[in-house]
Amino acid sequence: MKALVFESFRRPPRIQQVPAPEPEPHGVVVQIAASGLCRSDWHAWMGHDPDVALPHVPGHELAGTIVATGKDVALWKAGDRVTVPFVGGCGACDECRAGHQQVCHHQFQPGFTHWGSFAEYTSIHHADLNLVALPDDMEFATAASLGCRFATAFRAVVDQGRVSGGAWMAVHGCGGVGLSAIMIANAVGANVVAIDIADDKLQQARALGAVATINASECADVVAAVTEATRGGAHVSLDALGHPSTCFNSIMNLRRRGRHVQVGLMLGEHSRPGVPMDKIVAQEIELLGSHGMQAHRYSAMLDMVGSGKLAPARIVGQQIALEDACQALMNMDSHAGVGATVITSF
Repeated sequence: MKALVFESFRRPPRIQQVPAPEPEPHGVVVQIAASGLCRSDWHAWMGHDPDVALPHVPGHELAGTIVATGKDVALWKAGDRVTVPFVGGCGACDECRAGHQQVCHHQFQPGFTHWGSFAEYTSIHHADLNLVALPDDMEFATAASLGCRFATAFRAVVDQGRVSGGAWMAVHGCGGVGLSAIMIANAVGANVVAIDIADDKLQQARALGAVATINASECADVVAAVTEATRGGAHVSLDALGHPSTCFNSIMNLRRRGRHVQVGLMLGEHSRPGVPMDKIVAQEIELLGSHGMQAHRYSAMLDMVGSGKLAPARIVGQQIALEDACQALMNMDSHAGVGATVITSF
């Protein structure tokens, strides 16, 4: 099969012919119709993820059609249209038995723990537990955004952030996750303040429901600006980028007993950021991580999509060919472009 492969960290990847996968007894092989290009893929290419072994095929935001199933798979068959969370569970550990596959002790992640979806085919493990059926009317490019950005944002806002109608929420970083979070928070009735350094992203944030926007590159004091816009501080604040400065600002712009949700990855030299512990203790601030979303929670999100309250298609940005993904992957840290870039031509 054709795949994007990097053989060294931080060196240009190449399109190569590599062996196609075979399904595990508990797994399936999916023919990829669309695969999102995410900053997490850039982290893998940079060598920030210890699970990545070389040579490697990245890609974890995928949608496509099953072409082969393992002998132990009971719920799926060839021809089924599917997506999958970017982190899947084993089904046997304590966390999986409690329904928390997103923090499974033996989790798998396409594009990290094994070869991913920047290829014509990829292998998905423990299919009966982790696969999600796609609505017939959902385009694959839209579905590809669900597995990481949109689903991650849904859980960060609804499950971890516990955002409710009338609450003030700040979103730091208006990439794919941030824009998804804005749409979702708006759908549940929250008032959203969006923060970014790019006016085009802030314009899209407004279009998706943000009631106020702040350009951090032109603002002398982001925390003060958010506090003023939210009339005293956000009830919930998300760092959707993953940087020490956005993490710090997200905590500082909370009102008392507010909730900070860390969504953006901070790896490598950013993995141990400083936090304002004096404020956290004195004001009883909650710090919450958010790591994907379990397959069994997708139905709540898809019901909101089906009802028209959520429109993940609006998050999809540029659609590119696999050959163009080599340069696009290396450029991910520039934060260029609006919305999610999706590979749709293999």
